[in-house]
Amino acid sequence: MANDSDSRRPPGPMSNRADGVTGDLVRLMPRDLVFVMRFLGESQYRLQSHFQDFIRAELAAGGLTTDTHPMIHLFIENHATLLRDFVFSGVSLLRQFRVDEIERLTGDTTSMIRVDIWDQLKSHIETAEQQFHSQAGTLPKLLSAFEKPPGPMTGSEK
Repeated sequence: MANDSDSRRPPGPMSNRADGVTGDLVRLMPRDLVFVMRFLGESQYRLQSHFQDFIRAELAAGGLTTDTHPMIHLFIENHATLLRDFVFSGVSLLRQFRVDEIERLTGDTTSMIRVDIWDQLKSHIETAEQQFHSQAGTLPKLLSAFEKPPGPMTGSEK
């Protein structure tokens, strides 16, 4: 049985747990992993610009311009970004590929994609765990808002 000093000692390396969950995720990969398209670079800029021009014209048609609303460019920028992300997310969700389809398309007969994903998953899981451990000293203060309030609870609060 562990003594009190054992329970205060930081947990050991997380690699065994990370290996386990990584293995589970890789096992579920054929069912749960999908590859989606993502538009980058100039494509994002082009669609963003389109929506900025579109919103600016629509607002001007309603009498709202930078002359009447000097800070309207912030509204236009935010809403153009929302519309751009809506379009790209919708298109991406409609074009999903499973890992076996990607392997077939790329000619990956050795499952190197799965090995690479295993390595990346394990590394990111371990990094996330290390990040959590590095902030462990601040947890008591952060979690104080979740503490049980002092004093007895009345029947209506149970």
